[in-house]
Amino acid sequence: MVRAGLTTERLVRAGAELADEVGFAQVTVSALARRFDVKVASLYSHLKNSQDLKTRIALLALAELADRAAEALAGRSGKDALGAFADVYRDYALAHPGRYTAARYPLDPETAAASAGPRHAQLTRAILRGYDLPEPDQTHAVRLLGSVFHGYVSLETAGGFAHSAPDSQESWTRIVDALDSLLRNWPTR
Repeated sequence: MVRAGLTTERLVRAGAELADEVGFAQVTVSALARRFDVKVASLYSHLKNSQDLKTRIALLALAELADRAAEALAGRSGKDALGAFADVYRDYALAHPGRYTAARYPLDPETAAASAGPRHAQLTRAILRGYDLPEPDQTHAVRLLGSVFHGYVSLETAGGFAHSAPDSQESWTRIVDALDSLLRNWPTR
């Protein structure tokens, strides 16, 4: 019999919270069962295994990020949109480090295509319309922005900027300014 109150959604949300607390790599069905003080077997009616749990947490994180990014971009363009978009990713990673890591979890092609992942690229391309970049330059710019945002956030969350001046917020602001300048002056071949 399924324990009352346990649903797949509740388990995935609890798994996401657990990821933020202990790290995404430490999330397992066993760890989740301990959190609910139930036997592991009672979770298998909701989850196939730890990989299924991690995939579902990744899908949750991608959806949360896409929703926040869409909300932040509403009514903005150019540098204002770029800064708002960048801040969504950084703020999410700082507030939800385990979920942010989950958003990078490898998904099979079918699951990835049905996830909120493609929305992230669409939102990035919406920002780039304000910079009037043609293809394939737009694709290059999407990759550049993703690399810079993820790289900076990864270094920052690992403590890479904790003991140096200037502070990381000042660097972040300057990086967004530099990206805006680069996008406005995109190199041509």
